[in-house]
Amino acid sequence: MLRFLTGRLFSMVVTIWAVSFVAFAIIQLPPGDYLTTYLATISAQGERADPRAIEALRQQYGLGQPYLVQYWKWITGIVLHGDFGRSFEWNAPVTELIWGRLGNSILLEGLAVVVMWFVALPIGVYAAVRKYSLGDYLATIFGFLGLAVPNFLFALVLMYLGYVWFGTTLGGLFSPEFENARWSLPRIWDFFSHAWAPIVVLATAGTAQLIRIMRANLLDELKKPYVTTARSKGLPEWKVILKYPVRVALNPLVSTIGWLLPTLVSSSVIVSVVMNLPTAGPMLLRSLTSQDMYLAGAIIMLLGVLTVIGTLISDLILAWIDPRIRYGGN
Repeated sequence: MLRFLTGRLFSMVVTIWAVSFVAFAIIQLPPGDYLTTYLATISAQGERADPRAIEALRQQYGLGQPYLVQYWKWITGIVLHGDFGRSFEWNAPVTELIWGRLGNSILLEGLAVVVMWFVALPIGVYAAVRKYSLGDYLATIFGFLGLAVPNFLFALVLMYLGYVWFGTTLGGLFSPEFENARWSLPRIWDFFSHAWAPIVVLATAGTAQLIRIMRANLLDELKKPYVTTARSKGLPEWKVILKYPVRVALNPLVSTIGWLLPTLVSSSVIVSVVMNLPTAGPMLLRSLTSQDMYLAGAIIMLLGVLTVIGTLISDLILAWIDPRIRYGGN
């Protein structure tokens, strides 16, 4: 197990470095830089910028230097000092801007993942065991609707119904008086009173997908000879299902943990804009459109770190529930 973990940790370091390099390169692919976008914006407003001031800013931020020089300064600042650079648009350190929003994103999407698993697994197991029953048909209909309806459209419908039926606005994560307050029991209650709507929106499509995957995997396992053997030994039906085929059917679901959280973060960009959520998605979108490369690069890199950590967690869980993976298939 130690050898397995060591190999995964080494691959994590290499993958994170590759993600940072590629992300920094992709951000700089569009022509120009942040100052080019800034000049276009103020020109559209009918204003004029001082060329000397623009050149001074270009030298200050090192925008005239080659890509490798800019990347080396950025990555060494992160590794040696934990400094992700300074946001051009916000004129503030990137670390001060992203930690609060990234924390909101991780908390919100993490709760959505928990809801997905707690809802999808029992429904998927029931749909497979009671194949072609009324519950199976209802789960299938829910799965098709969840996959077909975009998250942002579901958010708009939910906000409309909440306003028309209950007279409440389903937006934001906190009431105004709790936005900058410290965490306490009243703030936690206020958070959940606002967060349930985006959690439901974000979890719907993933829950529908996991139900379909769990049902299909379990249907294949229920036909295997070892299930018939377990039944012939007189074991209770619930024990036969949960101890053997469900455990094997979980493997494909566990392997999706790595990309599940980053996928939720990236797919929640439009939902966050629609529901006015203070998460990392809208800030990432804004930084990409304005070519704020340090801010965008930091968020993309941290999403890559989340992916790598999630993959490591899924690998460890797979090695725990399936000894064939732990021992390399021997």
